[in-house]
Amino acid sequence: MTTTVPAVADVPSGSGPWRLARAELRRRPSVRISLLVVALFLLMAAGAPLLSSLAGWTPEEFDKSAVDPYLGGQPLGPLGGISADHWLGVEPITGRDLFARVVHGAQVSLLIALTATAIVVVAGTAAGIAAGYFGGRTDTVLSRLMDLTMSFPSLIFMIAMMSVAKDVNRIVLMTAVIGLFGWPGIARVVRGQTLSLKHREYVDAARVSGSGPWRILTRDILPGVLGPVIAYTTLIIPGMIATEAALSYLGVGVRPPTPSWGQMIAESVAFYDTDPMYFVIPSTCLFLTVLAFTLLGDALRDVLDPRSGRA
Repeated sequence: MTTTVPAVADVPSGSGPWRLARAELRRRPSVRISLLVVALFLLMAAGAPLLSSLAGWTPEEFDKSAVDPYLGGQPLGPLGGISADHWLGVEPITGRDLFARVVHGAQVSLLIALTATAIVVVAGTAAGIAAGYFGGRTDTVLSRLMDLTMSFPSLIFMIAMMSVAKDVNRIVLMTAVIGLFGWPGIARVVRGQTLSLKHREYVDAARVSGSGPWRILTRDILPGVLGPVIAYTTLIIPGMIATEAALSYLGVGVRPPTPSWGQMIAESVAFYDTDPMYFVIPSTCLFLTVLAFTLLGDALRDVLDPRSGRA
């Protein structure tokens, strides 16, 4: 039996995909928790300046009184220096407030991941619809471009491109680089969907009635591929977050003093045995965000993409 039958049975016949999606979200406790976690981190990222001001520290502000200079700059107090002044403790040596850096790191990491995802979805959907609908030479050129992009070892090229770029906005550069290599996957999904839709009766009727390609693509084809695109989008967001974290961890992403979760995890490796909380806190944030988006994407895929039903 499929896992989606109970949700579908609770919804009146003829309901659209959005109503089915809402029913699925209400039915699964894991999805409700995932939505709560995603909303929490998005609100935390959006309100990072306000939250850090409430805590009383900026992410670049040093507090030498919170570390012990005679013990190599280890945080004073238990659990990495957690106290009323520093809600999640402080960084070793510098004494920078970890809460302020975590919330501002969420802003940077999620901004890069979500913007890169938007680029990937828009470019991939446009390329996939054009290749599937127009066919012929357009399909050949776009399909070969997809194959060429996917054949590159993307992580190595990202590292190389990020390493040689100088005096540029690192956030903008990371967003562009990640988006550059991410669009072929969704383009292939959309192309396959478009090939199955362009000969449907309602598309043929629109073509016979004199509708132009642009009207057909936006009014008839795009709504048909929107469900799988949304499901695919929620599934690639975790990969984007992890890619940004990996690049920052490797030292070619966001540079200090601008915080990001990957950068914080990289810096915490040297202190994991003496101050494990410095490693645990950003790692937990990264883990929860990726897990929440993954569970949410799985649920939306089950509902919005009928080809993904599980037996």
